[in-house]
Amino acid sequence: MATDSTLQDAPPTAVAEPLEPAKKRNPLVLIIIALVLLAAAFYGFRRYEFAKVHESTDDAQVEGDVYPIIPRVSGPVLKVFVTDNQTVKKGDTLVTIDKSDYQQRVNAAHAALLAAQAQVTAARAQVGTAQANVRTAQTTIGVSEANRVKLRQDLARSVKLRKDDIIPQSDYDAVQANLSATNAQRSTANDMVTVAREQVTAAQQQIVVAQAVVKQRQSDLDNTNLQLSYTTLLAPANGYVSKKNVQPGQVVSPGQQLMGLVSSGKTWVIANFKETQLENMKVGQTAKLEIDAYPNEDFEGHIESLSAATGARFALLPPDNSTGNFVKVTQRVPVKIVLNKEDPEHPLRTGMSVNAIVSVK
Repeated sequence: MATDSTLQDAPPTAVAEPLEPAKKRNPLVLIIIALVLLAAAFYGFRRYEFAKVHESTDDAQVEGDVYPIIPRVSGPVLKVFVTDNQTVKKGDTLVTIDKSDYQQRVNAAHAALLAAQAQVTAARAQVGTAQANVRTAQTTIGVSEANRVKLRQDLARSVKLRKDDIIPQSDYDAVQANLSATNAQRSTANDMVTVAREQVTAAQQQIVVAQAVVKQRQSDLDNTNLQLSYTTLLAPANGYVSKKNVQPGQVVSPGQQLMGLVSSGKTWVIANFKETQLENMKVGQTAKLEIDAYPNEDFEGHIESLSAATGARFALLPPDNSTGNFVKVTQRVPVKIVLNKEDPEHPLRTGMSVNAIVSVK
């Protein structure tokens, strides 16, 4: 019995478990990893080779001509002929301003011009009158000279006749008196010629003054007509109306922007490359343009020009590195890229974001 109890209390003998064989690695996994590494290396190599001959930046956007429509005269708006985003052609009427005041100024300037032209006519008539007076005075001189010659001859004969006591003293005195009167008339006629000639000169000067007044009045009329023409605002180019903020009845003043006109003509891209990217960049190099608005389209272009200054130089407050607070910052230089061909189905609009890639070698 004791033996059985001892056997029952004894711990069970541990049974040795067989060892599991080590798992083998799947060779397909190693192949996939190797292919991924090779693809990454190939892609990195391609990117490296691409980067050696290309410069790119996403700090670029589409640019175009935007014309501000600004009145040059003040007044209430009579009519607005366009709406936002409407297509217009060069010379189309956009806005008209009340022209009543300006028309009155034109009428007044025209009347002043007619009055000045009448003054010129009057001055020319005065010249004619003065010249006639000169001719009259010269005729008087000729008559006086003829009388004086005759009276001198009569006086010479009278002297002989008086010596011989053929004529009385009274006849001799009468001849002398007539000669003196004739001399006085000739002197007066000479003075009249001088005065008449001075009148001619004065009248001619009046013509010059009157003609100057005519020019001034003509200038005033041209200016008022010009002001009148400013009451009609025309489209300066073909394009699209944008940001219209004018309504009929609104009183506008010079310098107030009424709307913008985005040109429908040629557009271009301004790409702001870092100064460290410009070493091999030159005019004429080809460029690839990726427009965010058309992710599936590529646009080809070329560099037309490089700015002569960095963008910071044209800022409202350009940096001044001489103040002592100098921190070196890589500057960006605007580069103008134009498209080789416009795509009517994918129009570029001013302000669109662009990724520009330039082939520099």
